[in-house]
Amino acid sequence: MFNWLRKKRNQKGFTLIELMIVIAIIGILAAIAIPQFTKYRAKAFNSAALSDTRNLKTDLEAYYAEWESYPN
Repeated sequence: MFNWLRKKRNQKGFTLIELMIVIAIIGILAAIAIPQFTKYRAKAFNSAALSDTRNLKTDLEAYYAEWESYPN
């Protein structure tokens, strides 16, 4: 009945439906992964800022210990 849907034995490759399904799956995975990546990136930037602040505090305390005043 649906002979036009069957592949001939000598034909190689993917059908249009198979390619569309693969593209849809990739699109779904990208829709999930991209927002997660941006959240991780923002979290990393915030952690770096906190670390830099702690280092600045340590440097200021070391300066105060040596010179008994804070820099201007």
